[in-house]
Amino acid sequence: MSFDKDEKAPWKIGVLFSQTGVTAVAERPQLNATLLAIDQINGAGGVAGRPLEPVVYDPASDPKSFRYHAERLLGEDGVTIIAGCYMSSTRKAVVPVAEQYRGLLLYPTLYEGFEYSDHCLYTGAAPNQNIVQLATYLLEHFGDRVYLVGSNYVYPYETNRIMSDLFHSAHGDVVDERYVPLNVTAEACAQIAQDIKRKQPDVVFSTIVGSATSTLYRAYHAAGLDPRKIPIASLTTTESEVQEIGAEAAEGHITAAPYFQTVDSPENRAFLAAYNARFGDDVAATSGAEAAYFQMYLIAEALERAGTDRIEDVLANVYKAEFAAPQGTVRVDPENNHTYLWPRVGRVNAQGQFELVWESGAWVKPDPYLVATAVGEWGAHVAKA
Repeated sequence: MSFDKDEKAPWKIGVLFSQTGVTAVAERPQLNATLLAIDQINGAGGVAGRPLEPVVYDPASDPKSFRYHAERLLGEDGVTIIAGCYMSSTRKAVVPVAEQYRGLLLYPTLYEGFEYSDHCLYTGAAPNQNIVQLATYLLEHFGDRVYLVGSNYVYPYETNRIMSDLFHSAHGDVVDERYVPLNVTAEACAQIAQDIKRKQPDVVFSTIVGSATSTLYRAYHAAGLDPRKIPIASLTTTESEVQEIGAEAAEGHITAAPYFQTVDSPENRAFLAAYNARFGDDVAATSGAEAAYFQMYLIAEALERAGTDRIEDVLANVYKAEFAAPQGTVRVDPENNHTYLWPRVGRVNAQGQFELVWESGAWVKPDPYLVATAVGEWGAHVAKA
């Protein structure tokens, strides 16, 4: 359904982030940042003089609920654009609905890649924008023996496959590979920590997500494992998870992402000031939150240019849009609907913040199919900002 015939009607935006359930810790910051961007856009006059109106549901970390609410938004609520989803299982539940109803999903979460839909904009990191840089850093600074542990769903399996390939391409070795339920117990994580202690890899790569993240890291700390020697490296452990873990248990562990709260830029300082003023100084902004924030500005510019929310017109105009995001200038690549982003690697300090230990210094063209599969080859995809 389109509202372009009514020049006074609001632009309805569906918002699907879990406020409850096992991944709420990761999705609440994305919801916060989405609502912040909408408020800012509306405060500046809206889009073509019309406000953005969020229509918000809580899918509670359940893929079936994501699909149900997506159908409700696109089929009943007059929405054509949905911002949402964290786990790949939820994205895969929503994308077919967006295709069926000729809607558009804005997906602000890193993922395993190897996907394209002309009804989805992927604003989180593609594999060549985080995992290749992380593997390169780990191999250079820690060694070539990696232990893989992940949650039991599609993203961890596929991402661990990529990490395994990257280590093998550098003549490294996968020491072991374990998967746990999303609601994994402390006892199970303690057993994994003891197994890591016995096998002594050079580094642990975790694709555990949600509340299970703190369970693993606390078990690791309790086992006496030293992250200065054997860190846990991740793509999904953000400032929000670090708050749950606690700085003492999180210090020394490593994450790769396009955005950290410690990015030093005027845009990030303005973003954090507005975010903290709205949600409090103790509420973390994360890479997923930053992507959720900037994608609303990209879509607002596309709507302004198009003058309609018909998806064909929105897409044609979103490719022309750029935004000075907290991480750096971003834009959507018309070749694959993924986003030019700024890869970074951070390490948790004693204050529970990520100290930047490596930065790309330029935006990187997205390569969701990871055409370059060897360590260090992501550099061929750097484009000058």
